[in-house]
Amino acid sequence: MTGIRRKLLVVSAHADSRTPFLVQSNENIFVRMAEPVTGSEEIPAVTENDADATSEELENNQTNAMVEEGTNLLRKMEISVAEAEKRMGKNSVNIQETYTVYLIETRPIDAVAEGHNPAPDSVWRRYSEFELLRNYFLVTFPFVVVPPLPEKRAEFVWHKLSADNMDPDFVERRRVGLENFLLRVASHSVLSNDKIFYQFLTEENGWKEVVFDTGFQAKADSRLKALNATFRVKSPDKRFVELKHYSDELQSITSQLLRVRARVADRLYGVYKVHGNYGRVFSEWSAIEREMGDGLQSAGHHMDAYASSIDDILEEEEHYADQMKEYLFYAEALRAVCRKHELMQYELETAALDLASKKQQREELATGTVRTFSFKGMTNKLFGQETQEQREAKLQVLEEQIIEGEELVKEKTIECDEFVKNAWVDMVRFKEQKDRDLKEALISYAIMQISVCKKGIQMWANAKECFSKM
Repeated sequence: MTGIRRKLLVVSAHADSRTPFLVQSNENIFVRMAEPVTGSEEIPAVTENDADATSEELENNQTNAMVEEGTNLLRKMEISVAEAEKRMGKNSVNIQETYTVYLIETRPIDAVAEGHNPAPDSVWRRYSEFELLRNYFLVTFPFVVVPPLPEKRAEFVWHKLSADNMDPDFVERRRVGLENFLLRVASHSVLSNDKIFYQFLTEENGWKEVVFDTGFQAKADSRLKALNATFRVKSPDKRFVELKHYSDELQSITSQLLRVRARVADRLYGVYKVHGNYGRVFSEWSAIEREMGDGLQSAGHHMDAYASSIDDILEEEEHYADQMKEYLFYAEALRAVCRKHELMQYELETAALDLASKKQQREELATGTVRTFSFKGMTNKLFGQETQEQREAKLQVLEEQIIEGEELVKEKTIECDEFVKNAWVDMVRFKEQKDRDLKEALISYAIMQISVCKKGIQMWANAKECFSKM
């Protein structure tokens, strides 16, 4: 069962990352913005001239071979989260705690293709380290819809399911979700080429220090700053406004779907378990009937088997629910891209307004007229006009500020345009991934429900046969 579930959850992560850039027909928020990046480059081989390289150089060569622009890491490396393990240790405030670590195993695909089966490289990671990696991605690649992590604590669960984050079933589902996250990242043409991601997969110690040395935390935008930009930006990009609205709707719809599924699971569990009463009643009845006893007893066994089958059914359903939850959390990743664009647009508008103000001041100084009411106009009336030398000195300062302002506006414009270009390339990729994943998940869920219904029909057919033999 576990192998089947893992295949269902990560099937799309193995797909070719080169997505056709199609214009969406039913939504206006995705448009064609760039050509796909192909990844046909070969891994550079180590020649005899490299024989004298130090171990550090060889390690760098291996890293550069794995992390190569234009390709994704999943084509060169098998990645899995093989197991989870509970451990005891002290937290940051020196209090003993129980936590879970996950074993990441990697193996070069070239070795497997050549018939070799080398022992995989392995590292243990805590959930908090996965969070640190994702936060690094959000800051370093703000134009990317960064894949979400599985939930930290169970949400949208039906009442018989444990919400304890140390529950073995929950830990297993999270293990599958973390593997899916790594496969998503490893199949992404941008994220998979980041060397820090490769170090996360392969280096047990020192990884956190390397991440913090990048200074990404200082570059992170504050929530207050992003909120201020949301309300003060004057010319928001309509496409990002529509995308933000779509992400809100996607989150709302998936939340409702998960709540409905949890309620149906509760009802279904009760219906199946009540069928167990048939088994008890038929068994008691068979004890007082001589001719009908065997048939009643057999029918009761079928009812008992039917009642107990609900546990496996709902366990399998929970993994389909996890696939829907992934896109519930993807909605926030979409909003993060929109917020970053709003902030960049706000900074561009602020720089443009400041430049326009400086140019107006220059014109006023050059002509000696003040177009709008200002403190400068009042001081001129009270204390007289400035001397020619003072005006020339101020004009010189303003000219320098205007040159700097024009450079800043040009820089912000290029930065904003580049962000939009890269963001919409990734949006098209995400849209195709989303459509494919959700279609497959819903079809698989429907097939599972059909199978469940057929088993119910078969149970009653078996019961009918038992009754006919009485």
